[in-house]
Amino acid sequence: MKTIIHKADTRGYADHGWLKSHHTFSFSSYQNAERMNFGKLRVLNDDVVQPKMGFGTHPHQNMEIISIPLKGALSHKDSMGNKRAIEVGEVQVMSAGTGLTHSEFNDSQTDTVNFLQLWIIPEQTGVAPNYEQRNFDVLESKNKLQTVVSPKDKLVDNALPISQQAYIYRTDLEASKSVTLSPKDANNGFYVFIVDGAVEVEEHTLHTRDAIGVWDVEALVVTATKNTEVIVIEVPMD
Repeated sequence: MKTIIHKADTRGYADHGWLKSHHTFSFSSYQNAERMNFGKLRVLNDDVVQPKMGFGTHPHQNMEIISIPLKGALSHKDSMGNKRAIEVGEVQVMSAGTGLTHSEFNDSQTDTVNFLQLWIIPEQTGVAPNYEQRNFDVLESKNKLQTVVSPKDKLVDNALPISQQAYIYRTDLEASKSVTLSPKDANNGFYVFIVDGAVEVEEHTLHTRDAIGVWDVEALVVTATKNTEVIVIEVPMD
């Protein structure tokens, strides 16, 4: 088993006024040769957008982009004709493929929006762009793993499809409760991100916004030491 620890206070940080962003991996002005990716997970940004502000229309190509709101609602508009708000409890996926443009905006007059954006390197380039979002019942993540994203050729339950052999899980653990992670493929690793709370993983104690990457493992137990929300990203390591 191999592990890597990323504590919350080691992430890159950018304050643009309208946007405050923590970067787990190298992104934009934050460049760290030792923090380029975890397997096929290329970006994990923790963004806070101020009221009445947002990202103007910008392009993406050949990347799987997943957005997970943690607080507030983010309005989305793209070149495929989609125009929707993404709210807490929902997950959004975009397969940028051959190319698309989109914008994201906080329509609230008073409240900030906090969301996670993940980029996963696709297994195939040049695919047709795709957009989907879905609300996931929080009860289905209570003390168990809820699959919210899975490969488009191996869709799990109501998970959203992406063009990579990767999975994203959510779990809301009560204190002392555990979940066991078993990789779908021996080449896969787990990136465990603590949204809020505290857990123990392989004798490591992790707190809010800390993360641990684990690979070359047959099973991994995550145990909450208090009520905790966790996101797990399972990705190919090469």
